[in-house]
Order: sequence, then C-alpha cells, then structure tokens
Amino acid sequence: MDVPPAWNRITISALEGVVLIVGATDTGKSTFARYLYRRLYEHHERVAFVDGDVGQATLGPPTTLTLALGEPGDDAFPPSGVRYRMFVGATSPYRHMLPLVVGARRLVEKARAEGATAIVYDTTGLVDPAHGGGELKMALVNLLRPSAVVGIQRRSELEYLLLPLRRSQRTRVIDLRAAPAAQRRDMSTRREYRAAQFRRYFQDARPLRLPHNRFAVFPSPQFAFRRLLALEDQEGFALALGIVTGGDLGAGWVTVLTPLPSLEGVDAVHLGDLALSPQTFTKPEEGV
Repeated sequence: MDVPPAWNRITISALEGVVLIVGATDTGKSTFARYLYRRLYEHHERVAFVDGDVGQATLGPPTTLTLALGEPGDDAFPPSGVRYRMFVGATSPYRHMLPLVVGARRLVEKARAEGATAIVYDTTGLVDPAHGGGELKMALVNLLRPSAVVGIQRRSELEYLLLPLRRSQRTRVIDLRAAPAAQRRDMSTRREYRAAQFRRYFQDARPLRLPHNRFAVFPSPQFAFRRLLALEDQEGFALALGIVTGGDLGAGWVTVLTPLPSLEGVDAVHLGDLALSPQTFTKPEEGV
C-alpha cells in the first residue's frame, strides 16, 4: 500500500471507539479505512471493521453492511474471524437511509458487545447534500457517537459537514486530502464490480425450497421472480442472501438460490428492493 505522509502523521494511539471515515467516491476512503484498521491493532487487542458501503461493498455482497471482527494481532485484510451482516436491500442509500442507519447502529453495538475497543466504519460515497448525503452522515454521527470523523476531500466538498463538526465538541475531525493514487471509476466499472461481488458471493449457491408461510416476511410477502432477499436470524442479522427463482405462491413456497445449505436458524425473510439476474448477477435492465 502506498501510504501518503499525512496518514503517518495521525496519532493512532489516541483513537478509540468508533472512527467514521467520510469521503466521496474514489477518494481513497476505503484504502485509508483498511490502513487504519491494521494500524489500530498496534494499540488495541480487538479491532472491528464495518463495511458500510452498500453499493461498493468490500467485505460482502452489495446491499449489505458487514461487520468483521479480526482475531487479536491479525493484520490481514479482509479480516478473519466472526462476521455479522445487516441487509439494506438496495445498492444505494437513496430512499433506504433508515434501514442503513439502523443497520449501522446494530453492527456497532454488536462490535462493542464482542469486545472491540476500536471500530473503523467505512461509509458510502454519498456526500452530496442535495441527495441527502449530509443528512445521512450526520445521522451516523448522532447515532454512532464517533470519537473521530476522518474527512477525505478532493477540494472542499465536505466543508458543509466538517465545518460545524470542527466547532462542536461531539467529535474530533481529522482532515485528509484525497490520496494521489486514488483513481476515478466510471459507472460501468462500478456496475461490473457489483456484479463480480455478487458472483463471488453466489458461486456455491444451490436452490433451496422456502416455505415462506412458516416465517415472518418483511415488509410483506410480495415475492417476485429474481427478487433479492435475506434469510435472517432472530436478532435480525442476515444469515445469507437469496434470489427468488421460482415457486408456487398459492401453495406457500418459493425456490431461492442461496449459499445457505438449510433453513436451520432462519427466523425471518427480508425482501429487498432489487431484482437480480441469477445468471449474470446484474439488474435485468443493465443486461449481461
């Protein structure tokens, strides 16, 4: 990893609790989050990493938030060890901000319950205030109560958020410039990345018969061909994702393509807002 000098000037030993990483897309935000995760292990026995980017997820399939709890002393990435996921059901925070911030809070609570004393939270690249980026980031600040917010900017696109935070006592702001090595990716590259993440996740998936009338179905049992869903445990964490591939709704069952081998431990079915081709793992309108 090419580490800019400014990263090494951060006093890592002073960081604890939640450290929120904020930046627009393609500013090196996720690279810095991984760097920080490794460095924090020099000062903490257990560090957690929350992948909070539902569109360009690094630790799991898109549409999810993933918590990874590495073993003490583990400096690898992605972290080994226990993982927990919350299903948001879409690849964009737009119109899904409430489940995103609820999922964020649940994962941070779980990290703390598992003994993590430092938690790196890598947020989405949505920062445009006209599209709710500012409201989303402030909701995360108010819910997660981070000890520090790391703002990574190309110019001054985050000043509307960081300036009031600098004047407030609720958190500390660490300012960084976008990494020189960070490369912009166009929309087609980002779509292909999402498809590759889905292909990787579903590579060992098999059809599973789901008698949905035996389970709670959120928000309602409106099953449709290709609809993405999550099979959740009683705490609301996603055990696995699935894609509806067929079934008989009148008879109360559907067939789901999923890596989950059985329905053991499943408490509820959570339907997402995304249709996904089980052949190409892209949205039908995006083609192959």
